[in-house]
Amino acid sequence: MSDQNDKLKQLKTSSMDRRLSIAKASLLAGTRWAASSATTMFSNEADKDKKRKKAMKEQANYLVSEIGKLKGSIVKIGQMMALYGEHFLPEEITQALNTLNNQTIALAWPAIKEHLEQQLGTKLNDLTIDHEPLGTASLAQVHRATRKSDGLEIVLKIQYPGVAAAIDSDMSLFRNMLKLTRMVPQTREFDQWFDEVREMMHREVDYGIEAATTRRFAERLKDDPRYIVPQIVDEYCTDQILCMTFERGVPINSPVMLSLPQERRNQIGEASLEIAVREIFEWGEMQTDPNFGNYLVRLGNSEDSQDKIVLLDFGAIRQFDEHLLSVARNLIQAGYHHDSDEMVRAMTGYEFFDSIPQNIKPDMAKVFLLATEAFSTTANNPDLPEGVMDEQQRYDWKKSQLHSRVMQRASKSMASRYFSVPPKEFMFISRKFIGAYTFMTVIDAKTNVRQMVTKFL
Repeated sequence: MSDQNDKLKQLKTSSMDRRLSIAKASLLAGTRWAASSATTMFSNEADKDKKRKKAMKEQANYLVSEIGKLKGSIVKIGQMMALYGEHFLPEEITQALNTLNNQTIALAWPAIKEHLEQQLGTKLNDLTIDHEPLGTASLAQVHRATRKSDGLEIVLKIQYPGVAAAIDSDMSLFRNMLKLTRMVPQTREFDQWFDEVREMMHREVDYGIEAATTRRFAERLKDDPRYIVPQIVDEYCTDQILCMTFERGVPINSPVMLSLPQERRNQIGEASLEIAVREIFEWGEMQTDPNFGNYLVRLGNSEDSQDKIVLLDFGAIRQFDEHLLSVARNLIQAGYHHDSDEMVRAMTGYEFFDSIPQNIKPDMAKVFLLATEAFSTTANNPDLPEGVMDEQQRYDWKKSQLHSRVMQRASKSMASRYFSVPPKEFMFISRKFIGAYTFMTVIDAKTNVRQMVTKFL
């Protein structure tokens, strides 16, 4: 955790201050970018490309460092663009934006306390609050607290003052920044994604929605001992504070996870993937943020106390219409049967797929069949790499290197240009499954995915 001297004493929430900061940085980056382009005028194509990438990386890193100083919603916008923008932003831009995840300087306690007093009034006297945050993010930071009357351990997710009101202006700032630098083409697909990021931002700062979603998932999972969902404590919730019970656990990437016996890691992996499967086949809504910080594992210590996954954050929930879900289920079912013709037939009835020439679909189907190979079996999938699935049909996620193989196949595919900007809804779903796959890779789990999905087909 940062030293007190490293913390921000206050946020730069003035619209004028933020506009001046970004405008100055954007103009400087744009000038440098233009100058760099001019110097390559007489270079050969290979040198031009090399110098262009180097200059773009330098200017992107500079802009991101300036964005990071502002904190608040503009940082979150950058993080979301990094997460979802790989299909329409240059690689150098997304790499630079990814570094925003590390720029999480906390807001100093005096500023947080003042904000809490405004939000909770005299209720603040009920609580003993740790001055050091448990965690910090671009829109909020989390503090652990204890209710004095009964010792109940809680956490307060405290939204930074002014960030919700600044979303629309910060979105305009971010777009103007990209226009001024002239490093990103302004296309229709980019506009659509930008509007989607705006909607996601507004949903994420609506703590009423997050509280309702948390309760909904808690109700669904209340009888399943493999999961823990924090309870919302309404007494200390406001528009800018979300209060819930404190739940203990270890991070997914903690070394202690890899020290667990293989069977325990397999069970934890199955539980993590089952959530994604049930979201698609049963609930029709999905937590689309694959960040490992949204999960903990509470380790069991006896036969009577099994390992449990703690689900922490429901701010990035996305609902899907039944038509889209039907298409997604058909794609998974085709992967389950590892049937190329069935996969081609599943790629219909949705604008994205219907716009693709029929002769391209078989090539695209190969990409989807590879992405869903964990749902197949050694009996119906002769393309399974040797050793990635054992005699119990358990898939070895770490050994499979599935994500990199899918990316390589997609980039080489004749249909790769149709993947350039896939529908945002499919991007959310694929991101969730990539997150689940990565979860199992990190803990080195081996899971029978086919058995899990069979009951839904």
